[in-house]
Amino acid sequence: MKSLFAALFFTGISIYAQNYDEIYRPQFHFTPPAHWMNDPNGLVYFNGKYHLFYQYYPEATVWGPMHWGHAVSYDLMHWEQLPIALYPDALGWIFSGSAVIDTQNTAGFGRNAMIAIFTYHNDEIWKSGKKNTESQGIAYSLDEGKTWVKYDKNPVLNNSGEQDFRDPKVFWNPSTQLWNMVLAVGDHIRIFSSPNLKEWKKESDFKPDNDFKDLGFWECPDLFPMTTSEGTTKWVMIVNHGDKCPNGGSGTRYFVGDFDGKTFTPSQSSLWMDHGTDFYAAVTFSNVPDNQRILLGWMSNWQYATKVPTEVWRSAMTVPRQLELVASKNQFFLKQSLLPVFQYNQNELYKAIIASLPFEKKRLELEQAEISFATEASDFRITLSNSAKEQFQITFADGVIQMDRSQSGQVGFSEVFGSKIQSMAVPEKITSVQMLLDASSIELLINDGKYSMTNLFFPIQPYSDISITSNSVQKIKNLTINAIPSIWKK
Repeated sequence: MKSLFAALFFTGISIYAQNYDEIYRPQFHFTPPAHWMNDPNGLVYFNGKYHLFYQYYPEATVWGPMHWGHAVSYDLMHWEQLPIALYPDALGWIFSGSAVIDTQNTAGFGRNAMIAIFTYHNDEIWKSGKKNTESQGIAYSLDEGKTWVKYDKNPVLNNSGEQDFRDPKVFWNPSTQLWNMVLAVGDHIRIFSSPNLKEWKKESDFKPDNDFKDLGFWECPDLFPMTTSEGTTKWVMIVNHGDKCPNGGSGTRYFVGDFDGKTFTPSQSSLWMDHGTDFYAAVTFSNVPDNQRILLGWMSNWQYATKVPTEVWRSAMTVPRQLELVASKNQFFLKQSLLPVFQYNQNELYKAIIASLPFEKKRLELEQAEISFATEASDFRITLSNSAKEQFQITFADGVIQMDRSQSGQVGFSEVFGSKIQSMAVPEKITSVQMLLDASSIELLINDGKYSMTNLFFPIQPYSDISITSNSVQKIKNLTINAIPSIWKK
């Protein structure tokens, strides 16, 4: 959501980021060529391409007047950077939103028009102390997102007096033959409907009575149906919170329930999408074939996002994650898994059907790697380290996984970055562990993606050594360590 000015975009970045080889630069996660990036926006699939728009400030490596950056991919791994899609105008900065394909020409811009629905943030109104800072606008493209025209009667949804009124996620509802919008409004989600993306009717507000009372402001919602392998269809509501989440700062959770086109009714308590500190603003791609749901998040945290020790650019996206709705013990949850393209693009570094513990391997190329194994252990410790005696530790004991980055490298840029150990309860037997390492990040998936943790780290040199120990077992199975090549042309 949060976060204009730069017609010389490509001129500005060409002297900085041609090779994408700066220290801490991720090599298989999406990053902007230069300058500041935060929330993923307008995620949509059309004519064989996945479109990623994103909150972008092309004049600095800190948050500022927001634009929509733009990139496309055929496989969600390799990305082509495109010119800025949307610039601020007299109505305000361009905050977060979504994109749809208007196959029935309901808006009158043309059949199959790509339409962006976004929040205008008027900073002058905000500075004056008034609450009606934010409203919703639309823009359309008739050439697959290459050029954009803003609707001349924007805004299409005026502020009704709320301080926070933003981040529209819009989708076509075939049951009602209307568009629906979910919008973050302060500490709840507001649901609207429209026949044409221009005229919106309020349908309901969503916030459970027994919900958390002290979470930070609500942002970047999403709402979509999913069907289990047994044929049960439920609706998933994703909500992102800017502060006060369990592991500190910003985070993402989801509700599972039912939606009748007007009201969302949860059938269970919310669950956290990711238990690390660096997973936020997560939303899904629209219009993906076969009703697939693919999730993408911003890999940072508002507590320190503007301070992390990267130069030229700031922030990365997570890897796209395939979602699956699973029913277990009278509860529904989302499993997250890597897309097949990430499995194909790997080079084997080490493999063992049975690996004895303690296991230790030195001088491996772990800067860009996937590490996975099967286990029956009731406890374990994984340590990634380098010759500078920096280390990142993952421990599992007493049903809790913890990540400790206090000695992981550079931590002094923020009082909170290295001071808190992140925790995730796993109230079941752990059977599988999968880790993705990419220069300055780790994404951990437990039990085929039922549980996940995402965290940043900034070692002064890449981790090259790994050790795995346990007090409960003497071996692990199917240990693989694979290198993942860079997606950027050198």
